[in-house]
Amino acid sequence: MYAVKSTLPDDTLKVVGEALQGALADLIDLSLVAKQTHWNVIGPRFRSVHLQLDDVVNSARAHSDTVAERAAALGLSPDGRAATVAHTTSIKTAPESWQKDDQAVQTLVDALGAVVERNRERMDAVGKVDSVTEDIFIQFVKDLEKHHWMFQAENNG
Repeated sequence: MYAVKSTLPDDTLKVVGEALQGALADLIDLSLVAKQTHWNVIGPRFRSVHLQLDDVVNSARAHSDTVAERAAALGLSPDGRAATVAHTTSIKTAPESWQKDDQAVQTLVDALGAVVERNRERMDAVGKVDSVTEDIFIQFVKDLEKHHWMFQAENNG
């Protein structure tokens, strides 16, 4: 079996690996929460919220791929299995049924806030040891903060 070997020292690889795996779980779960909400949103703002949710899904999926590929490039096997994601995510479980548009927006405010907060901590940790991985965190946290702002603004009308 071929194993990819990183040039990073083992102690650096441990910090980076834990951060990347945690981010991967959060991003996968964020895409699932946003899609679940997308399918179940109802109310007068249905269309705009429905479309806005797909923007989050697309962002989370794109960033999860970048995060997973960074882990793989460092010789770390990314784990995006459902059980792993469910066990390690920082997001509360999405509501089960229909959500009024204002509830749907709040679901995303909460989910995005949790993901941003936890990944800012990870960004700080990897920034001390690997600027390449830090750059990945900077990019996706910046993007998620924009979504977070937009959903907050949506709920303050």
